[in-house]
Amino acid sequence: MYQEPFRADHMMERDRRERRNRVIFGSAAGGLLLAALIGILAGWYWAFHDLPPAPQSAAELWSTRREASVTLLDREGQVLAVRGPLYARAVALDSLPDYVPQAFLAIEDQRFYEHNGVDLRGLVRATWRNLAAGELVQGGSTITMQLVKNLILSPDRHLRRKLQEMRLAVALEQRLTKTEILELYLNRIYLGARAYGIEAAARRYFDKSATDLTLAEAALLAALPKAPSRLDPTQNLDAARARAAQVLAAMVEAGYITQDQADEALADPAVPVTDTSDPNATSNWGHAFDYALSEAERLLDTDVPDLVIQTTLDPELTRAAQETVLTTLDSDGSALHAGEAAIMLLAPDGAIRAFAGGRDYETSQFNRAIQAQRQPGSAFKPIVFAAALEAGYDPSSAVWDEPVDLEGWTPENFGGNYRGLVTLQDALKRSINTVAAQVASEIGIDRIVEMGHRLGIRSTLPELPAIALGAAEVNLLELTAAYSVFNNDGAYREPYFIAAITNSRGDVLYQHAEIGAQRALQAEQAQAMSTMLQDVVLTGTGRRATLPGRPSAGKTGTSQSFRDAWFVGYTADYTAGVWVGNDDDTPMQDVTGGGLPAQIWQRFMQRVHQGLPVRALSAPAPRTRSEREERLAAFYSDLSSAFDGVLADTGNER
Repeated sequence: MYQEPFRADHMMERDRRERRNRVIFGSAAGGLLLAALIGILAGWYWAFHDLPPAPQSAAELWSTRREASVTLLDREGQVLAVRGPLYARAVALDSLPDYVPQAFLAIEDQRFYEHNGVDLRGLVRATWRNLAAGELVQGGSTITMQLVKNLILSPDRHLRRKLQEMRLAVALEQRLTKTEILELYLNRIYLGARAYGIEAAARRYFDKSATDLTLAEAALLAALPKAPSRLDPTQNLDAARARAAQVLAAMVEAGYITQDQADEALADPAVPVTDTSDPNATSNWGHAFDYALSEAERLLDTDVPDLVIQTTLDPELTRAAQETVLTTLDSDGSALHAGEAAIMLLAPDGAIRAFAGGRDYETSQFNRAIQAQRQPGSAFKPIVFAAALEAGYDPSSAVWDEPVDLEGWTPENFGGNYRGLVTLQDALKRSINTVAAQVASEIGIDRIVEMGHRLGIRSTLPELPAIALGAAEVNLLELTAAYSVFNNDGAYREPYFIAAITNSRGDVLYQHAEIGAQRALQAEQAQAMSTMLQDVVLTGTGRRATLPGRPSAGKTGTSQSFRDAWFVGYTADYTAGVWVGNDDDTPMQDVTGGGLPAQIWQRFMQRVHQGLPVRALSAPAPRTRSEREERLAAFYSDLSSAFDGVLADTGNER
């Protein structure tokens, strides 16, 4: 009876202790849970607070993280040079031999088609091997994770970055197909020697497209992502081949190839091209590169860092132009105080096939074929005489070669001699200044300026009497284009240098459109002019430009005090112009257009026409006449004109 209250109190105390303990334990558990939650949130923030958003499409990754790069192509689409990293057109997965992507999958990510961006089995395997080796010997990154690291995140190896790689890789796999991911990887992976992507690397190391790679070559390229610089096959071929052997073994292990195929590839290993010159070198193509970039900027009217510019250049003809300039100046330039020269070559459709902007791009980047504005001297006279033909003159029209005073301007002939009555054709052939000046005065300077612009002169032409003798400044490109009108029976075609512009994915940014010829001169007058210009080469001031056995036409030009010397001429196949002078405008040693420029033109055009069939010009060849016959022709022409005048006066009197 006495112990019952005690037992009840004891039980009540025990219940109180149990309730207190449950509260304490519950509070502790809650605290631990809260701490864990806070830790998880903090860890999540630490790992992902600066995580960039996952791309929504493959298109976003094609252009991201591209350095400024420009690839220059010739008329056939072959690479001439590269400025910046070497990118190439993207290649589709189905255009490659199966063993090309398989080589990369075998060595980089054999379970690529089985995981969701993160290969947990591969991570465990890599971790185990690294622990066993006591160092980092194998990575656990999938191809998707590598793509994320290279194109979205920084390439460091910190744990936080690895977690971000994994999360973004999973997100990427949810948005892109496996084909899109693998194509992006193969076309954007860095493979050494400034080459990005399988196509660029194939061209860099083997001078071929990735679509033409052999198994051995594919294995060598797949060896490079691990250490592109250390394994560069042009610098460390043995190490690259040793890694390629591992690639082949991995391909056998993955079931992509047989052991026999691997053995054949090992027995006949890939051989990189022996020419290891820097693809960024611009010593040979510098002027072309600069001109292409300026034209691309004009045509696109926007700044695009990734450009593939296909030009109209023929590389062999361009080399011939450069070599002709160098050899001629090296042999004769110093004695004649001629420091620079330039060449321009146009195809009949206006395409710039070749040019030399100077003797050495490394010494001077100034492009004398495009940028130099110099006085053409008598090389401008064909424009004057073309205007005269349009105004009613003809090649046999007679003009007196004698001292003249045109409102205080008294032009003189080179050498100070006068020939009396001459035909227009004879005056052009002998480059007689007084005749050109009189004709210009007769037809009007405004007509000459208008004719010059119609023939393609874009430079400002002052309406001054001295323009008849070439006192206006022009550049070699536009003067050569003007002569091509005579070669094309009066049709003018705008010169062009850019055939197409794309990016390295192949997206077309610009395509040259043929706009057709513009009628600048009537065909009859253009052919008359062309016949006169043939006479210049056959018997006139341009005899040194003669191409044995091949019809040609052209005109010499020399500016005041021998500061500029020119020869511009054409065959049925090409129109070419040559300028010789000094950048500081100092006089040369008696260099005329019929001397050094005509020699350069002749040497260059002989190389240009090697192997080409001989073709006649559209205009008839001039009739060869003796000096006496020329004088008689001028006399009878003058007599005929006088007789016509008398008849006209008689008719008026009636």
